[in-house]
Amino acid sequence: MGIDFDSKDLIDILLVAFLMYQTYRLLKGTNAVNIFMGIMAFIVCWFLVTFVLKMELLGAILDKVMSVGAIALIILFQSEIRRFFSLIGRKRNWSFFNFFSKTSGIKNEIEAYSVMQIVVACRNMSRNKCGALIVMEKNVDLSDFLQSGEQVNATINSRLIENLFFKNSPLHDGAMIISNKKIMAVGCILPVSQNQTISKRLGLRHRAALGITEKTDATAVIVSEETGRIAIAQNGELTVNVSEEQLERLLYKEQAVN
Repeated sequence: MGIDFDSKDLIDILLVAFLMYQTYRLLKGTNAVNIFMGIMAFIVCWFLVTFVLKMELLGAILDKVMSVGAIALIILFQSEIRRFFSLIGRKRNWSFFNFFSKTSGIKNEIEAYSVMQIVVACRNMSRNKCGALIVMEKNVDLSDFLQSGEQVNATINSRLIENLFFKNSPLHDGAMIISNKKIMAVGCILPVSQNQTISKRLGLRHRAALGITEKTDATAVIVSEETGRIAIAQNGELTVNVSEEQLERLLYKEQAVN
């Protein structure tokens, strides 16, 4: 008897492959990979006990555990699940809506000015070894993190950015959040990444930058107080030793200043 295979089966396979790929992207480089592998090992064990070895008592116990598996997955992977749905819901992934929201020349000029002000500020702070952490909101709302800092609501300006991160400033250690092409808040508290693969030489600013980009689609720029080197965090990944030209190019490419 032959195997029936139609277009519906092909779509089913492609959807499963897509979901598995996105799961891999979300878990890559995090502690959740170990949890995920543990869950997969448990599922294989349950399958062997229940369907191959047919151990009734142990199989019944494992069946009870499997019955609450969905709730356990939600608890264990709640941050990754949020990132997954955020990734699906990004406005730039929906080309139909992007067709009706093309930016005008005036808007592009504003974006170019904002990017250049951030780049100039980072260049000057890098030369002076002034530590800084600048977070740029994209599609995921950062209101919860805005509330943890001092509200500013100011136009993006390199001099202002440098003054706010000046070493003697009381807001020096917190993060600056940029949203709607404005500096919305400074001194904000961000979640710290628990990624164990991060170099021990990197400080709290770098871990906070990774933490916010793991939970949201924001872009974070870091200036090291120890070395003066610039780094940029995107999608839970860190790029270090970024030059002025690279920073400008990355910010334009990601359309980070929204």
